[in-house]
Amino acid sequence: MHLAPTLLLLLAQHGAQADMPDCTSAITQQDMTHCAALDWQKADDALNEQWRETAAEMRRLDAATSADDGRAGYFAQLLKAQRAWLSFRDAHCTSEGFYARGGSMEPMLVAQCKAELTRERTRQLRELAQYPR
Repeated sequence: MHLAPTLLLLLAQHGAQADMPDCTSAITQQDMTHCAALDWQKADDALNEQWRETAAEMRRLDAATSADDGRAGYFAQLLKAQRAWLSFRDAHCTSEGFYARGGSMEPMLVAQCKAELTRERTRQLRELAQYPR
């Protein structure tokens, strides 16, 4: 009885995989948008992995530092910056999407922008975690 929903899910996933576009030669707008979203997801996954590493380093620095200068700690400042960056990324990429406002290209432009900015932010986080102290 419980096998039927699982089988249906597996069949649906297989069908979805069969319909996956070749992102090295996407031609239709739908395929290009899908590939841009996949690229952004890959960039976001890398960002999240780097975030965990950088956040751990900032927490380590907080634990190792006894400075009480009235300013935020390493991690608190990192979190504040990351939240501001997320707001910036989303607002900026919405603006870039407006080049095709209301058109079928708009979601692709937004995803491409988010992927590019996310890769840049990942690089920044990596450098911050490796900054010599």
